Amino acid sequence: MDLMGLPLWAWIVFYVLVFIMLIADLKMFGKKGEHEVSVKEALKMTAVWIGVSMVFCAGIYLFYPGDAHEKAMEFLAGYLIEKSLSMDNLFVFLMLFSFFGVERKYQHEVLFWGIFGALVLRSIFIFAGAAMVERFEWVLGLFGLFLLYTGGKMFNHNDEQAADPSKNIIVRWFKKLFPVTDKMHGDKFFIAENGKRLATPLFITLLVIETTDVAFAVDSIPAVFSVSRDPFIVLTSNIFAILGLRALYFALAAVAKYFKYLKYGLGIILIFVGIKMLLAMNEYINGIGEWVGLNLNIPHIEVPTALSLLIIFGILVLSMLLSVVATKTQKTTD
Repeated sequence: MDLMGLPLWAWIVFYVLVFIMLIADLKMFGKKGEHEVSVKEALKMTAVWIGVSMVFCAGIYLFYPGDAHEKAMEFLAGYLIEKSLSMDNLFVFLMLFSFFGVERKYQHEVLFWGIFGALVLRSIFIFAGAAMVERFEWVLGLFGLFLLYTGGKMFNHNDEQAADPSKNIIVRWFKKLFPVTDKMHGDKFFIAENGKRLATPLFITLLVIETTDVAFAVDSIPAVFSVSRDPFIVLTSNIFAILGLRALYFALAAVAKYFKYLKYGLGIILIFVGIKMLLAMNEYINGIGEWVGLNLNIPHIEVPTALSLLIIFGILVLSMLLSVVATKTQKTTD
């Protein structure tokens, strides 16, 4: 039995592998309980996760049925897009933990379940998106326009507004249905008090993180479709990128001030992949032009995956370097 071009066993093996990695992450990194994750530990585990992802990429290169070299490049491009966009997501998480007063030693527990929920939700989104693209190819044009819009929004993006739980509809709805205590109770999501079950602020933090990730997925998943239409590549690059987010969060939290211009770089990346997607949809755009009486005659342009990978990596590195230089310059002048 095939599922979107690959045998069912390949999908089963992948999800079993993901489950094993999640359990290993829970046991080896950020042990359950009041454990405060150090920057050294976070950097070590970030390196491990990147290494595991590169091993998987090598597996695609060696064993993927059909055009394995191109598929490996697509995986790398998708992984880099998702990883870079997720970094902006992590800064929102940093603000959320600060807003709710979640101590560093309890943050790893929230992030673990947040990432678990993200894996489930993103799998659903990607399968639905792949089925939609396969049936209605013109949807990719809408994805491209949406990426141009979200890329532009990055230039006046306010992380503090994104992290404001008072504007979260899901949280307001949950509080109407379920009693919530205002007091933290260690790493517990729920407590029993006077015979009543109450949710803690830690669970509300998790709820906000999950819903925030859904909003970010709306940007990142269409972006990955710009470099690959293979559901397996889109899914695996997405999942491997977010599997190591828990470790990356604790590594970035210590150096957040050095990423001043990161969101501008991410905005440029989104605009680039949006344009790339639209250039490949020229037939539909020309058709719409003819329908309204315009002879657009836009040529079909396919940006090679290797070039896309190089451009995305270059933009990301340049935005980080500019951030570091700007921060050091500001320190010198202060």
